[in-house]
Amino acid sequence: MSKTAIRVDNLGKKYNIGLPVVKYQTLRDKISEGFSRREKIADSYIWALRNVSFEVNEGQALGVIGRNGAGKSTLLKILSRVTEPTEGVVEIRGRVGSLLEVGTGFHPELTGRENIFLNGAILGMRREEIQGKFDEIVDFAEVEKFIDTPVKRYSSGMYLRLAFAVAAHLEPEILVVDEVLAVGDAEFQKKCLGKMSDVAQQGRTVLFVSHNMSAVLRLTNETLVIDHGQLLMRGPTQEAVDFYLSQGLTQEGQKIWREDEIAEAAKPFKPVAIRVLDKQGVVADTVRSIEPFTIEIEYELQKPLKGLRVGIYLLTTRGEYIFTSFDTDDVEQYEANTVRPAGRYFSRCEIPANLLNEGRYVIGMNASTYLIKRYFQDDQALLFNVDPAGAPGMQWVETRLGTVRPALKWKIESYESGDMQHGKK
Repeated sequence: MSKTAIRVDNLGKKYNIGLPVVKYQTLRDKISEGFSRREKIADSYIWALRNVSFEVNEGQALGVIGRNGAGKSTLLKILSRVTEPTEGVVEIRGRVGSLLEVGTGFHPELTGRENIFLNGAILGMRREEIQGKFDEIVDFAEVEKFIDTPVKRYSSGMYLRLAFAVAAHLEPEILVVDEVLAVGDAEFQKKCLGKMSDVAQQGRTVLFVSHNMSAVLRLTNETLVIDHGQLLMRGPTQEAVDFYLSQGLTQEGQKIWREDEIAEAAKPFKPVAIRVLDKQGVVADTVRSIEPFTIEIEYELQKPLKGLRVGIYLLTTRGEYIFTSFDTDDVEQYEANTVRPAGRYFSRCEIPANLLNEGRYVIGMNASTYLIKRYFQDDQALLFNVDPAGAPGMQWVETRLGTVRPALKWKIESYESGDMQHGKK
């Protein structure tokens, strides 16, 4: 019978908002502050988590998915003892290795070598145990040349590689990994996912937060879906992913962003809506494979922006990318829109006919200035369907494999009837 590694009962975390940060206060400051804020308290906090309860057995790989701001990272910080809960109980049996942000748990003035031993000591390991894992950690992180350099001089990629290697190789009973892997390159992400799979197969407990649905499907057998600090469901990962992709994604073919879904950091960019428009320009949640359709993004600029690009990611419901496209990919468009004045805009992308196969698809949206700032991103902004009626090959009963369904030209010629000889006309 499996033992419980993590038990969470009625967990809640409350954060004050809109209040100044004061590092040092006298008793008089505290008393006067209490009187001045008494009438404002009700409106000065939010619950990042509320009434969350679940258990995780030893050796289980559990996914955690949800929109940005849903409370996923807050949950992992509480489980990693980075922050304390406001209410509820958390019981953890075993050492926890966590990777929540790039360099979490690293001291910038210490070298890579010193940080490895520091993290091992925090986990309660003896020096001999850490030494036995040292070479494996350095090889995985590919930082041997810089291992005796203070980590404050590392690039973000080096920081990330070493942080993950330390978290995964020092053999904690529980490994907690946040979306931080999105920072790494594709090859390193593949390497990390492989290592986490190994960790799970070794009987250790893994909690994995990601927007990459294919990674969640690959690594976990059960998944939590969290939204607005509430646990919406827990179930087999395939069912949880399907549920998540359907929640909050309108079935009318458009998504209108609420004010609480737009971070203050997005300014001066303000997303308004994203829509799927059929051939007639009507908002639709289902389009035909044999007809073109349009993806429309509506947004406002509260002041002029230089170098802005607004674009989409098209994905399968398994989180696999099909393509990425931005409204200034074309050189002429790029030069004509170097600076966009304040005002309301529509960026529209036409998807050609005979491109997508039947099925359900996800649109992610991004607004950024390349290499400077990402203003806004919604990885699962909208869900829509493609109907294959009339597409090539519909006379066959079998399901056509693949995400694309192009209408390709074929020629059939009889070898005897033409002038073809040995492959030549």
